[in-house]
Amino acid sequence: MITVKSMIHALQTGVYDDVLSCLYALDGIQASLDRARDRAIRVVEHFSQQFEFSEHCALFSGPGRTEIGGNHTDHQHGHALCGSVDLDMLGCAAPNGRNVIRIQSEGYPLLEVGLDSLLPREEEKNTTTALIRGIAAKVRELGYLLSGFDAYVTSAVLSGSGLSSSAAYETLLGNILNHFCCGDALDAVTIAKIGQYAENVYFGKPCGLMDQMGSSVGGAVAIDFADPATPTVERVDYDFSKSGHVLCIVDTGSSHGDLTGNYADITLEMGAVAAHFGKSVLRDVPEANFKEAIPSLRVRCGDRAILRALHFYDDDRRAIQEAQALRTGDFPRFLALVNASGLSSSLHLQNTYSATDPRQQAIPLALALGRELLEGTGAIRVHGGGFAGTIQAFVPQEKLKSFKTGMEGPLGPGKCHVLHIRPQGGCVVID
Repeated sequence: MITVKSMIHALQTGVYDDVLSCLYALDGIQASLDRARDRAIRVVEHFSQQFEFSEHCALFSGPGRTEIGGNHTDHQHGHALCGSVDLDMLGCAAPNGRNVIRIQSEGYPLLEVGLDSLLPREEEKNTTTALIRGIAAKVRELGYLLSGFDAYVTSAVLSGSGLSSSAAYETLLGNILNHFCCGDALDAVTIAKIGQYAENVYFGKPCGLMDQMGSSVGGAVAIDFADPATPTVERVDYDFSKSGHVLCIVDTGSSHGDLTGNYADITLEMGAVAAHFGKSVLRDVPEANFKEAIPSLRVRCGDRAILRALHFYDDDRRAIQEAQALRTGDFPRFLALVNASGLSSSLHLQNTYSATDPRQQAIPLALALGRELLEGTGAIRVHGGGFAGTIQAFVPQEKLKSFKTGMEGPLGPGKCHVLHIRPQGGCVVID
């Protein structure tokens, strides 16, 4: 670590500009680098003000992630394609010589978690404190000696955007503990699994591993969840900045509140189809057997369950094909697959709006507006879990201005966010 004063001076004088550019200025625009530099300085200064006794510090990053391919395939042990983005959680941290973790997130109360007792606590379910305790507990379980640290954290991960702020936070904390307590011995996949453990066991959310993998590993990541405990993870080397397209996440202004039942129904209905064959997930049911049994499945499970199973088989296959298209540099093929995935989510998976509230169809409306603006170019689809929230679009560079203006007219200013797939996942930014 370096002193707080030295880090601030080095940031101000551009010593770390190359490091920041690789994470936050992937568009090559000076203004992006200037914003990243100012943000880093602000985080270090706030850390110094909050924890006055700390003379040394390090800077850490946990990026948000975007789902690129494989919509609702991970919970059926299928394939997915995701990537880290240049919106992240940035933390300045230092060991405190005490047996306690103290984290001040910008705009929130100070959180303290003692390291004496790290068992799950029922009263902490669904809280950030639970994630801190769970991550620390898992690191200790892996055999590492824990010590306390202080951290000041700020977030640029959009709330409700489907970019997974929870995975970004988990990745950030995992990297801090890895650096201070594990000698950087933990790899990105292990850090992702630690985050999932904390979310499953301590936070109380039975999430898959895709979010954490996308945040921790970095770049575009192809994942095979055949064995969820040890998924196969492979980076897909492709420079999205050379594609001539820009990634946009559009906030439709609709809320994910009260949609838990809708998400659960997807898993339940796919599971019901698998159960017809004595299996727990569709990955274990041959597609030919499924199609042959459609007449009996209509009686037992209903038509929507069959359509959702059809989506799984097709989108599971598409996630593999999308990764291959990127590896070979066939971006037109990639775009065609993204569009096909979006159409399948709308027609088969049926996760663009809730049938319990048909008046709210912000996702279908945004998709319709976006397709009209794209005029047959690029690609567009629902983003993440669906039913509300955001859509994703790959927009030709020459259409970006008109697309952004056309989407924000009916949806509101600031609703169309331009993102970049960043090559680095969770990391120590400056030490």
